[in-house]
Amino acid sequence: MAFNHLPAGVHDALAPLSVTPVTHSVPMAKNHRSDRSSTDTAPSPSPGEVLDRLASGPSRASRITHTEHVPPRAGRHAVWPDRIRAEVIAAVQRAGIEHPWAHQARVAEHALDGESVVVATGTASGKSLAYLVPVLSRLLEGSEAPNGRGATTLYLAPTKALAADQCRSVKELSHPLGNAVRPAVYDGDTPVEEREWIRQYANYVLTNPDMLHLGILPSHPRWSSFLRALKYVVIDECHTYRGVFGSHVAQVLRRLRRLCARYGAEPVFLLASATAAEPSVAAGRLTGVRVTEVADDASPRGELVFALWEPPLTEFQGEKGAPVRRTATAETADLLTDLTLQNIRSVAFVRSRRGAELISVIAQERLAEVDRSLARRVAAYRGGYLPEERRALERALHSGELLGLAATTALELGVDISGLDAVLIAGYPGTRASLWQQAGRAGRSGQGALAVLVARDDPLDTFLVHHPEALFDQPVESTVLDPDNPYVLAPHLCAAAAELPLTEEDFALFGPACEELLPQLEAAQLLRRRTKAWHWTRRERAADLADIRGQGGRPVQVVEAATGRLLGTVDAGAAHTTVHEGAVHLHQGRTYLVRELDLDDSVALVEQAEPPYSTVARDTTSISVLETDTEIPWGDGRLCYGSVEVTNQVVSFLRRRLITGEVLGESKLDLPPRTLRTRAVWWTVTEDQLDAARINPEILGGALHAAEHASIGMLPLFATCDRWDIGGVSVPLHPDTLLPTVFVYDGHPGGAGFAERAFHTAASWLDATRQAIAACECDAGCPSCIQSPKCGNGNDPLHKRGAVRLLTELLRGAPGEGGAA
Repeated sequence: MAFNHLPAGVHDALAPLSVTPVTHSVPMAKNHRSDRSSTDTAPSPSPGEVLDRLASGPSRASRITHTEHVPPRAGRHAVWPDRIRAEVIAAVQRAGIEHPWAHQARVAEHALDGESVVVATGTASGKSLAYLVPVLSRLLEGSEAPNGRGATTLYLAPTKALAADQCRSVKELSHPLGNAVRPAVYDGDTPVEEREWIRQYANYVLTNPDMLHLGILPSHPRWSSFLRALKYVVIDECHTYRGVFGSHVAQVLRRLRRLCARYGAEPVFLLASATAAEPSVAAGRLTGVRVTEVADDASPRGELVFALWEPPLTEFQGEKGAPVRRTATAETADLLTDLTLQNIRSVAFVRSRRGAELISVIAQERLAEVDRSLARRVAAYRGGYLPEERRALERALHSGELLGLAATTALELGVDISGLDAVLIAGYPGTRASLWQQAGRAGRSGQGALAVLVARDDPLDTFLVHHPEALFDQPVESTVLDPDNPYVLAPHLCAAAAELPLTEEDFALFGPACEELLPQLEAAQLLRRRTKAWHWTRRERAADLADIRGQGGRPVQVVEAATGRLLGTVDAGAAHTTVHEGAVHLHQGRTYLVRELDLDDSVALVEQAEPPYSTVARDTTSISVLETDTEIPWGDGRLCYGSVEVTNQVVSFLRRRLITGEVLGESKLDLPPRTLRTRAVWWTVTEDQLDAARINPEILGGALHAAEHASIGMLPLFATCDRWDIGGVSVPLHPDTLLPTVFVYDGHPGGAGFAERAFHTAASWLDATRQAIAACECDAGCPSCIQSPKCGNGNDPLHKRGAVRLLTELLRGAPGEGGAA
């Protein structure tokens, strides 16, 4: 029997969001002004005072496990390079900025020198202004060319909302420059009648990787004048391009560079990133060019009070009688309610779309009990909304109508949300880089801010709130992406061949795996070789082969059965787990039950209802080893890394009582299995090791299963992933290894680099896993240590003490220096 844990949320790619609640300033122009609205006349309480108020209720203070005080920092000014046009400097000064910060001036200098550069400084450090000033200066020069199209810039954002927000900012800042700068957003929401004007006349085009991949590159002859004049490519929030998505974007950028060369252009790349380890290395891997880094943050920073908050235990029992903590969702909703009542502008980050809706609904209900009008001051913002719904929420945010926002983690991106006093983070966001990025959304222009990490009931969050040094004394992670992943590269080679026939000269651009893949693409009749070039000869659009966000196919439309009204969409890869028959679906604060999921037509029919529960899908998973790339002895056991095939099937769903999480029942489902070829790390143990660890056959399955769950929960501390990017399987006797085996695998075709990172940090990773299990105060295992909310086997069997002994024995054999540690 195999015990498994699939990354059920892997394919639920969070869609764009984020906008500005209220500001009368230019979002990138933060150097010298307060961004609080002119309506905010009363002085804000200090972050410490806000935290004291939150902790003043019964038993509240005991929920704070640690408070970190990050001191304020003074800013360091510089002067703009003398090559920046005087008109641009004057426009920036009109926006209230006399002098740049030192890092902004350095970025501008590199850009003017024709050097690709990445600025990796903290939130609200003025990264946008750093690249925008040299871009505007170059566009102004280009506008004086005889044809008026002497220079163009392409801006890439990971979300539509970020591109739209930046377009507003560029228009405001460049207004004094007249018609010299012509910015325009080009994405899926752009009306058809505007697209031709943009292609012909816009010189600052803001888009996203999806539109570049599917719309611009395949139609490059229509973009020839724009590409021929392309001087700069701005890649905003480049730290978000990680894993499989980042690998796809890396290949899209290589295709862009190839077409630019065809038109005689060699653009300079200007990248902006949250603070990250080795930003130049990650940026170089993403773009394929040498990138200089500017990471010395010269901007000022106000005091940040950062609290770690652990919800209390409840009187309820979970699976197998385990103690259950209050959910991070319910706890965050209470805190957001309290902050709103205190007139504290706040955003609550939550990892899932459903969580954002729940926090918003609960907060609205609590606020309405005090004053009905207050309920309108809080809202949810997530992917899957219709465009008109997004626009309405954005207007409310800009007007200051909203005080609190429950948002998916995409709001951590660079869209300006000025004037916030507090940030709530419902569950560790997966990386320290994201944690600091989210915390930095509050406290603009040197003002103090409060950040609160509310722990979920899982191994990693529990470990972190009791080991603050793992958050505050460790550097941020490196970005993981693998452009050579054959599952990523192959469809992009087809797309590139459709744009221009491939030749051997392209091998250096697309990487060493290119030459190996081309014969396979020929054999699959996707490409045809003629003389010295490979051609795309099929009628279909080659670009459609690459699903760059890994959404698994056509999105499923969520339709109200009674009216036929389209409520929104769900990514295809997430449909089995989120809109199966009987699932609870939340949209705009309303609750629906899924009546039917039609996978053939990609439609989920729903009807409005108010069930007193939420639903969680359950699945089963089997795994087979395809190829072992690396194998290292760990005592008698082995640590391995290689290729695997995973077969998963959603088989049932649980109904959990709202707020408490109490399990009310389970219902069976009949959905087809899905297979995944990916990369995995796995470890085996021998009979002698089991004897040494006092693991008998009766508890072996539970010990392996518990170790698997906890190791999945802890891996995000060591790789730039979150729990839903990875999955696992544990087997007392695996048919390929013929030994007790635990697998942890990437939840993406071809792998995403997370399992490889786990292999190389295995000793530290598994030691932290052992500590997390051993330190938990429960007797037999709970969600804080070894239980998983997505377990396909209902968290049965699990053996907490056996897992600790098993990992202790395994780690005795871990190699020292030079090993996979």
